[in-house]
Amino acid sequence: MEKSLTRYIWSNTYSQQIWILLVVAASMIPYFLAFDLPKQIVNGPIQGQGFEDVAATKPFMDIAFDLPLVGHLQLFDGIELDRVETLMALSGVFLALVVLNGLFKFYINTFKGQLGERMLRRIRFELVDRILRFPPIYFKRVKSAEISSMIKDEVEPLGGFTGDAFVQPALLGGQALTALCFIIVQNFWLGMIAAGIVCVQAIIIPRMRKRLLELGRQRQLTARQLSGRVGEIVDGIHTIHGHDTSNLERADIAARLALIFTIRYDLYQWKFLVKFINNFLAQLTPFLFYAIGGYLALQGRLDIGQLVAVISAYKDLPGPLKELIDWDQARQDVQVKYAQVVEQFDVDGLVAPQVQDVVATAILPLSHPLVVSNLTLADDSGARLLNHVSLEIEPDETVALVGPNGGGAEALAEALGRIVWPMSGRITIDGKDMLELPESVTGRRISFVSSDVYFFHGTLRDNLLYGLKHAPLTEVEYGGAKARGYKRGLMESQRSGNPVLDLNSDWIDYSAAGASGPDDLLKVIRPVLNAVLILQDIFDLALRSQVDVASHQALTDRIVEVRSALRRRLEDEDLQDVVVPFQPSEYNRHATVGENLLFGTLKPLVTRRMLATHPHFRAVMAESGLSDELYQVGLAIAENAVELFRDLPPDHPFFNQLTFMTPDDLPTYEALLQKLQGTTVDEASSEDRSSIIRLSFSYIEPRHRFGLMTEELMAKIVAARQQFYNDIPQDLADNIERHDPQKFSDSASLMDNVLFGRLAYQEADTSDRIRQIIRDIFVELDLEDNVLSIGLDFDVGAQGRRLTNVQRQKLNLARALLKRSDYFIFNRPLSALDQRVQNGIVSHILNDLHEDGKRPSIIWVLPNTDCAELFDRIVVLEGGNLVETGSFEELKHQNGMFKQLLS
Repeated sequence: MEKSLTRYIWSNTYSQQIWILLVVAASMIPYFLAFDLPKQIVNGPIQGQGFEDVAATKPFMDIAFDLPLVGHLQLFDGIELDRVETLMALSGVFLALVVLNGLFKFYINTFKGQLGERMLRRIRFELVDRILRFPPIYFKRVKSAEISSMIKDEVEPLGGFTGDAFVQPALLGGQALTALCFIIVQNFWLGMIAAGIVCVQAIIIPRMRKRLLELGRQRQLTARQLSGRVGEIVDGIHTIHGHDTSNLERADIAARLALIFTIRYDLYQWKFLVKFINNFLAQLTPFLFYAIGGYLALQGRLDIGQLVAVISAYKDLPGPLKELIDWDQARQDVQVKYAQVVEQFDVDGLVAPQVQDVVATAILPLSHPLVVSNLTLADDSGARLLNHVSLEIEPDETVALVGPNGGGAEALAEALGRIVWPMSGRITIDGKDMLELPESVTGRRISFVSSDVYFFHGTLRDNLLYGLKHAPLTEVEYGGAKARGYKRGLMESQRSGNPVLDLNSDWIDYSAAGASGPDDLLKVIRPVLNAVLILQDIFDLALRSQVDVASHQALTDRIVEVRSALRRRLEDEDLQDVVVPFQPSEYNRHATVGENLLFGTLKPLVTRRMLATHPHFRAVMAESGLSDELYQVGLAIAENAVELFRDLPPDHPFFNQLTFMTPDDLPTYEALLQKLQGTTVDEASSEDRSSIIRLSFSYIEPRHRFGLMTEELMAKIVAARQQFYNDIPQDLADNIERHDPQKFSDSASLMDNVLFGRLAYQEADTSDRIRQIIRDIFVELDLEDNVLSIGLDFDVGAQGRRLTNVQRQKLNLARALLKRSDYFIFNRPLSALDQRVQNGIVSHILNDLHEDGKRPSIIWVLPNTDCAELFDRIVVLEGGNLVETGSFEELKHQNGMFKQLLS
């Protein structure tokens, strides 16, 4: 990377810098004229110089030059104006110069801002580009939070400085020199006084600010380290809780914050000391002007107009001078920041840019063997992982790598996957070093999978298809304002040195997955998910998900058909009592009191607390008498819960049935019962009454069995439901979806939409059976792909944490299988699964990948030898050395390491 920030800025923006410098030079002309005009106004029409006679006039705007050899040249005689007219004309010119100078400043500052934002965009992209080309070993030494903090925060001032790098000293220096020259022209000695003070400021202030730069560098470094430490705490939160080290982390953070506080406080003290001295020097000059200039005016050696013009000119001198000193400090400050960025990002062994070039065309299959020649690997501490291993793997060969943990099998797999770079030796295909092959080849024709899984925040579909998104494959047609916006964005990308790649294009390489387009992509995905035994999990995710009606209208339009099929199937299997359907005129005993009262689902914009405080809801509760009755039910629930559970530990399994309160709520309700003992509902405070009634809303008689729901109370709730909807205001009606047997509910999950009711609590272990029946129905109605698509829309969360570790490893394997590569390297990818399931998946994958006449090469690091016989060849490594290689039949009869592992 370029070490000098100034050279970096100039090399990327020199054409724009030259243009704006020309604009700055042009702006100095009206700037100088604005200084001379007050003198002309004061001396001329105000004091009467040139207007000694009452009827005297003077030419206005006459244009004439005295040129050598030519003599006097009169271009325009001007307009004759009297004293008052001249005053008005000169004042008008002054106003015009003010506007013109303002327009120059507006254009210059806007252009600078645009220039700075382009440079900030350029440098941020270049830094991320370098991250993508870092050698793998570098990521073991740095914290991701520190790197992201540098790109997000630390380079921010660099963009702001870009516009000021050349323009600001030219503009401010020009303004300061213009004002100083004007003062010298008016009076030499006053000009020398101003120049002397300027020199003192220019020498003393920058030297004092060197301390500020050092403190600023320390502040930046400690803030970056704090960011990295916070990132470590977030990533290692379970380790912290597991070892009871949260207070150690608090102490560490407090110590870091104390250091930052000390640095920042010292910075503030020094900063304001420098500002005090600078302001004092700036105010010293007007004192000298008033004293010395006033004395010269009294002596008659300086006229009043000159003195006013000098003082007016000096008012514009400290501003540019102060900003020029600030610019110099900013220059040094950003140079320090830039040097820190260069230090972090200028690393050895960067991947060549051409290795990651965009390739939108199909990549031909690899038909040559993978050759490992005298390969030696070491970790970043220098410890040997592999010693002079040589191996050749044919394109259609399946190879099992086995050996003790740390024996070298994992290291060899990582080298084949380019995760670890060779210390010596090399890996080649068709005589070409794998590290020099384009990623368009290795990333598509070679797949590496390990147990380390990373999912990006997004849907399951986005992550599953991530390995197929290599380049934009379609051109998006934009029209109207979008087309203009796209062209403008395209131009800005080019000016900022960013790639011209349309993110809105379709990036999915369907042909690589064996599909002809998006319509038949699910047909390709389903067998892969079956092979890794996760299809049932995705089906369950779909059942628990809310459905985007616009995207899955084919299923939602047939929800009535699905419900009818479920009812028939339940009757055929004598399970009709398992699901209790919603009925508009009946109370559903297996739903909560709140669900029965609402008889619908709330949309996301409205919460239960907001509904409870709505005037219409409160009026219905009061008019129907439910407030009093549910208050009594809530009291009985609290009394029963406190009596039954207060002596149990918080982790007791009985609390799983306590859906209306948590173990931590028990002491609160116990105190509340004592407070409300002997009081009526009207005597209780509004807050206490709400706390008690809230308990009743979560009550289900068949589940909690306190005997509180009488037939009369259930009938009253159904009647209140009808009253609630009879004259419901529009704001509530728009945010509640009533249960309708003929419609699909957007706010409910797919499972709830299919059941249109609640599972009976008396029936044990029926949930799995019901889900299987529902899946069979979707298959029968040819809706299985629709449900699978809903499951693929599931949001996996940050780093895929909404999925289990088992699910993440299975999906990571499926993501690689979708690419249909020529070489698959599996480095113990299923460590979270038990051995029986692992063996089943290995068998499925070997069979699945060898269908349709396609037989890729598979290199699999096995945790043991249980399924080694499924592979064509077995390679045994121990202590970083290749000790045996051969078929299963050959090695099991030899008295070697494999036989020991087999036994």
